Amino acid sequence: MALTDTAIRNAKPSEKPYPFRDGKGLYIIVNPTGAKWWRLDYRFGGKRKTLSMGVYPEVGLKAARDRRDEARRLIADGIDPGENRKIQKAARHDRAENSFEVVAREWFAKFSPNWAVSHSSKIIRRLECDVFPWIGGKPIAEIKAFELRLAIKKIESRGVLETAHRALQNCSQIFRYAVAHGLCERDPSVDLRGALPPVKGRNFAAIIDPAGVAKLLRSFDSFSGSYTTLCALRLSPLVFVRPGELRKAEWSQINFEAGEWSYIASKKGNAHIVPLATQTISVLQDMFSLTGHGRYVFAGRNPQKPMSENTVNAALRRLGYDTQKDITGHGFRAMARTILHEELHFDPAVIEHQLAHSVPDVLGTAYNRTKFLKERRLMMQTWADYLDKIKAGAEIIPLQDISA
Repeated sequence: MALTDTAIRNAKPSEKPYPFRDGKGLYIIVNPTGAKWWRLDYRFGGKRKTLSMGVYPEVGLKAARDRRDEARRLIADGIDPGENRKIQKAARHDRAENSFEVVAREWFAKFSPNWAVSHSSKIIRRLECDVFPWIGGKPIAEIKAFELRLAIKKIESRGVLETAHRALQNCSQIFRYAVAHGLCERDPSVDLRGALPPVKGRNFAAIIDPAGVAKLLRSFDSFSGSYTTLCALRLSPLVFVRPGELRKAEWSQINFEAGEWSYIASKKGNAHIVPLATQTISVLQDMFSLTGHGRYVFAGRNPQKPMSENTVNAALRRLGYDTQKDITGHGFRAMARTILHEELHFDPAVIEHQLAHSVPDVLGTAYNRTKFLKERRLMMQTWADYLDKIKAGAEIIPLQDISA
């Protein structure tokens, strides 16, 4: 006879546990303590098995029958409901262990040792304050784009749009790390492209304080990437050309005997000459032993093409510099322009010509590649010597606040 709620409620305990059966293997055990436990007996693979179905009254009669019917459907499909429960429990445990915050801290622990302390502290604080409170406890494999969007929108609502962009970028890095380690299937931040308004344009990040420049130059010595990338880093402040011009430099443009690099400036399309300091020539000679047989000074993985446009910026980030706030590949130009004028007192017209900017004089003479070449040759060697001195720890006089 099928059970009723009344019969279950009125069942009294005895000295030994006894069952009340409902049908199709479902029954309830009445224990001496008065506790009532649901059980399901079934056969699978020729063996008799028992499955716990919960405790009455937390699991009522209807719910127990629904659980029984679901277990019988699994058996009909060739699935052992007891083993299936173990698998589901393990999966829930794994999801809990792989929450967004757990994975994010694992990602941070792996990569932060290569970052500057100031950079890493900003990232972990951003995550702790603006991301973890909203999605940190969720299994990373289950986070949807709309949930991530809600967290990012809360940052934007405070009026800190740039922080929102950076938080979204950090989340994307964490999701990609999780994908690579089999912890989730995809990066949901991809679906949020365009969800945030762009940050208003601004000047390229640059370090113009001599002490900061010295620290940057010394950091190059700890770079653990490829030697080609290291040489690109070392040349960036020495020649301060546009990043695209550096990565596309060709050996046919380099004249070691004359100490010059001649090419067409990308911005204006003018022929341009970069006088090569002895330090610059030394770096180029090292590169010649690696890539001198080919076309490009900084050949990419495919030697028929130059290195990636993001190589220098990626190297700076690897050294712990924020390429949005601290220094970017293009920022070496602002670095040189500021210090050459404010610290080394070179004529701004000479500096602007070396930057391949059009600088008409009082007679209306347009830029030409040889103007101030003698002065620029002296300036480039003086600049290289200055960089060597501050890197070595020579006395550094801070730049005056020109806004005062």
